Amino acid sequence: MTLDQVQPGYGGIITAVGGEGVLRRRLLDMGLTPKTRVQVRKVAPMGDPIELFLRSYALTIRQEEAAKIQVQEVQKL
Repeated sequence: MTLDQVQPGYGGIITAVGGEGVLRRRLLDMGLTPKTRVQVRKVAPMGDPIELFLRSYALTIRQEEAAKIQVQEVQKL
């Protein structure tokens, strides 16, 4: 399952970060690395952007970026 498919209030563990080049490097630099627990906090009314909570901070990313991040063990957090 990808991060853009996770409902607010749910989260899981990042298993893979897709994308290429600068985009992938930027996602990894923001802390979206494999084996990191992440929670979807909010989704904007039109579906974009998505607010995440990971590593004790909030991060907002676009839906197309969230679609490149694979997660597992999706559960209510």
